[in-house]
Amino acid sequence: MDEKKNFSKELIGKTVVSKTGKRFGEVGDLVFEVGSGELIHLSLRAPTGYTERLELEKGRDGDILVPFSAVLATGDFVVVAEEDIV
Repeated sequence: MDEKKNFSKELIGKTVVSKTGKRFGEVGDLVFEVGSGELIHLSLRAPTGYTERLELEKGRDGDILVPFSAVLATGDFVVVAEEDIV
């Protein structure tokens, strides 16, 4: 369980980009399924104009949500499959 916590903390603040290099913003928070602890969404902070135009799902606070299922890789950036989001 501690490994998951460390992984989660490492995602906060990373830049989210598509595999074609389009910038989405930064990971501001994570949304989990309470019962299973499964990571469902990444909440974006400082979303780019490009991301704003995509009309993605929004959280209660109006934050743009990116489904975690669209995440392809994490490292220096969080890389997402744009076709799995829109």
